[in-house]
Amino acid sequence: MVVTTPENKPANATHWSTRSPAAQTGTTQSAMSRIWRAFGLEPRKVDNFKISKNPLFVDKVRDVIGLYLDPPAKAVVLCVAEKT
Repeated sequence: MVVTTPENKPANATHWSTRSPAAQTGTTQSAMSRIWRAFGLEPRKVDNFKISKNPLFVDKVRDVIGLYLDPPAKAVVLCVAEKT
């Protein structure tokens, strides 16, 4: 959904909400919200939305989403966001 969200519009809506992709992927709305925040995704701001050109972006997304969906036992997960 990190790649799909900016590239497609949902049916019968102007932008994605956290509910529709969560239902499509089988996650919770709050998990989808955390994932979007982790990657700085704001689908309601279509004009300002940009996806990373990093060739390892998809692999990094999978790693981060994996931590949200199935965190290791007794692990501490830290997030550092880069800002321009």
